[in-house]
Amino acid sequence: MHRTCGKLGTRLVFAKPRSPEATGKVERFNRVVDSFLNESRLEKPQSLDKLNELFGVWLEECYQNKPHSGLDGNTSPQAAFRSDNKALKYLDPQTIANAFLHCEERKVDKAGCISFAGNKYEVGLSFIGCRVQVVYDPADINELTIEYEGHAPWTVKQLAIGEKAGKRPPMPEHLQPRPAGSSRLLAAAAEKNRQRKERQAPAISFRAVNKENNNHV
Repeated sequence: MHRTCGKLGTRLVFAKPRSPEATGKVERFNRVVDSFLNESRLEKPQSLDKLNELFGVWLEECYQNKPHSGLDGNTSPQAAFRSDNKALKYLDPQTIANAFLHCEERKVDKAGCISFAGNKYEVGLSFIGCRVQVVYDPADINELTIEYEGHAPWTVKQLAIGEKAGKRPPMPEHLQPRPAGSSRLLAAAAEKNRQRKERQAPAISFRAVNKENNNHV
């Protein structure tokens, strides 16, 4: 809803809870629709086109051109609309069609892709970790439109991930595991033992000193 109103330049205003005076226009129109449905059951239209035709007549005669007590001078909505001095705003069909497309949010994964309807779409590595808006037509999801703040909208196509064919190529010889010809742990222990002996060699051993007499240590 926010996206649609933003594209059409319409200000979105929500009614406050438990405030029927704020939804009077909608409720009045709903009563017109309900009354039409009750009357249309008597006609039993056999096609959607016929139902739309009947509703168009009902809407024009029973709502648009019917005097309304809520308008100044008890005028009709059609007369009030025509008396408005504000200029009408016309939108091109492409803008209207784009405004009413479906929109959902998706997070871009570590591969720069998004998952949508069980398929993968490549968005771009620069958007990894970002949440983008996915705009799409439910009737055709082979191509999606991505919207992200600060960037012009761009289209992405469904990735065609084919099945692997043939055997996996062999691993290069220098990367293949080789049988161990010696123990690295024993070699490391021997080297550490050698270094310890070298550090202890300059130390004085009092047991090796011959005593000249019993009075000298």
